[in-house]
This record gives sequence, structure tokens and C-alpha cells, in this order.
Amino acid sequence: MHAQIVLFDGFDPLDVIAPYEVLYAGGTASGGGVTVELVSAEGPCDVVSGTGGLVLRATAALDPARADLIMVPGASGRVGEPGEVPDHDAGAGERQRDEFIPVLLGRALATELPTLLKSARDNPEVTLSAVCGGSLVLAMAGLLEGRYATTHHMGLDMLDATGVHAVNARVVDDGDLITAAGVTSGLDLGLYLLERMVGPRIAHAVEELFAHERRGTVWCHEGPVPAGL
Repeated sequence: MHAQIVLFDGFDPLDVIAPYEVLYAGGTASGGGVTVELVSAEGPCDVVSGTGGLVLRATAALDPARADLIMVPGASGRVGEPGEVPDHDAGAGERQRDEFIPVLLGRALATELPTLLKSARDNPEVTLSAVCGGSLVLAMAGLLEGRYATTHHMGLDMLDATGVHAVNARVVDDGDLITAAGVTSGLDLGLYLLERMVGPRIAHAVEELFAHERRGTVWCHEGPVPAGL
């Protein structure tokens, strides 16, 4: 399994680093059965996160033809107070500190990223995944209508408004779309991906290495509907 984790201006570092480390460790535990790289829509470049100007380097271009798994992180910035609006347009002007998350997501959507993600969505050989606000990137690009997905609890209403069946769960498995909620859930997402795509023994070995027990039940759209709860 070759995984590509997407970087874009203002990304949340933990959304990226948590699953990256889990998948990298899975590659070691499986004798090279998993490989992972950081990519961007623009190709190799330094990308500035939304947390304190921390920079990570994308070593390659996002390429759905080379990936089995593509993961999209959320953005790190200000949520804002109710009724508060940005004082500048998405994509306009110089990068500001502590920008609104919707501005950062909008800037990402103004790049080639949506086109590349659509190509990935349409490729039956590729599994799409997202952590936290990464689900909103996919949804705002028009790629998740009618699908089941989750995001950070503060973004569930926005996700629902895009035509997605928003689920309040830590990890949601909708076949070739697997999403996770708040930022630390990237650990759980990475471990679940290892279990599903490589095997539970590899996932368990990495879980032990990281001293982290996966939290919550992975939600799938199957089985009887709960009643009386």
C-alpha cells in the first residue's frame, strides 16, 4: 500500500504527522508493505502549516495514479466567534497568522487540489481518507455528496450542509472513503487503515509501539438501525 498525505497552505500538523508516523511504522512492521510520503498539488515544496508557521516538506506531487491511499488533513486556524467574518477574501493578499479555517480551506480549494482529488475519487483503485477538516475539503470540492463521513465535531453541521451524511463517530468507513473526526483521531485512522489494508497483526504491533489504544467503534453503514437509545 502506497499512501500519499496531502499538504496545503495552513494545514494542521497533527492531522499529518499522526497518521504519517503510524503508516510509516506499519511499513517497518510489514517489511515494506506500506510506504508513505508527503505530497502537494504543486509538487515538491516547503509548505507552511497553520500552527506557528511550522514547515513540512512535500517531497512529491499528489498523483492518484501512484497512490493506493490519499489522505487529506484539515486546517489549523481560528474558528471565530458566532457571526464573525474574515476581513479579507480567501486567496487574496499575503498569508496572515491565525487565519480563519474557512479562509484556509477556501485557499486550498483555489489550487489544483480539487481536480486531483476528483481524479482520485473516480479511480476505483484509490481509497480516499481525511482527518478532521480534511473531510470539509473533500465535501466543499463536491466529492462527498450522499456519502457517509465525519469531521471535527464543530464542523459536522457544515459537513451535513454539503449533502454528506455526517456521522458523529471517531472513524467512519464508507468503503473507499474513510474519515476521522478531531485531530488526535488521525492515530486511530492510521491504525484502522493498517488493520483493514495490511492486517490486524501489523496494526496491533504498531499500536503497542505507540502505546496508544484505538478509541471508539469504527462506524459503518451496515447492520440493524439502533432503536430506543
